[in-house]
Amino acid sequence: MNLSLSCRIAEGFLSKEEATLTFEELADLAVAAGYGAICMRASQIGVETPEAEVRRARDVLDERGLGVSMVSGDFDVVYNNERAPAMLRDIGRYLDFAEALGAPMIRVCLKTEEDIAAAQAAADEAAERGLGLVHQCHIRSLFETVDEIVRVLEVIGRENFGLIYEAANLEQCGQDYGVETIRRLAPWMRNVYLQNQRLGADGAITLETWCVGAVAFDVIEIDEGGGIDFAEVMRGLREIGYEGPVTVHQSAPEDEGMSSLEAAQRTAAFLNGL
Repeated sequence: MNLSLSCRIAEGFLSKEEATLTFEELADLAVAAGYGAICMRASQIGVETPEAEVRRARDVLDERGLGVSMVSGDFDVVYNNERAPAMLRDIGRYLDFAEALGAPMIRVCLKTEEDIAAAQAAADEAAERGLGLVHQCHIRSLFETVDEIVRVLEVIGRENFGLIYEAANLEQCGQDYGVETIRRLAPWMRNVYLQNQRLGADGAITLETWCVGAVAFDVIEIDEGGGIDFAEVMRGLREIGYEGPVTVHQSAPEDEGMSSLEAAQRTAAFLNGL
């Protein structure tokens, strides 16, 4: 398994801009917990980061033997807000950023049908540089439901435009995320995000979806029961022969008695056990 650790581990669930660890601390944590790559986010390094800091981040990664599985270059894309699709029309600097970190793919966002043509053009530009664009299964985007995900990907029709499979967002949208869905999405799967949740009307967090309205849930650690069926997810990934990154996309631990390192180690041990 190609385990990748998202910078999300050094962010709170609702605060995606302020990092709780320095980049050196995050890289050391990834190595200590057994991960081979970082999934980069703007809370650490993004397109607005000065070039000297980006070069230093690359040095930190190289010194520790870590790769970068993917980049999310700005805060708009991680917040999935109305400004996020603008990056499709200014993709060049995101490609520069990915190249500077040695990352093979860039996360993007589509909100409207008009964004599809922009995604095609951006993918063509990325292909000239040997890079890929990927979209997460995500609420309030064109990638909420499985049927819609397949439709949009088929319309985009670019080999280098793929999917970040994410079970939790699919569950929030009332979608099956198991083996059958994984089989259906297999042609486009380029990254796998794993985070855990327990749905329930009394959940501490409520998010609005386009397809089913408000959804309440609690964030729980990946190895806690009663949430996402990760054994089922792993069965599906094995069945399709998936060989890409498996990214732990869990936010900083809610339990004040648990450090980010302990959470990352527990998660790695749990996933490797599956």
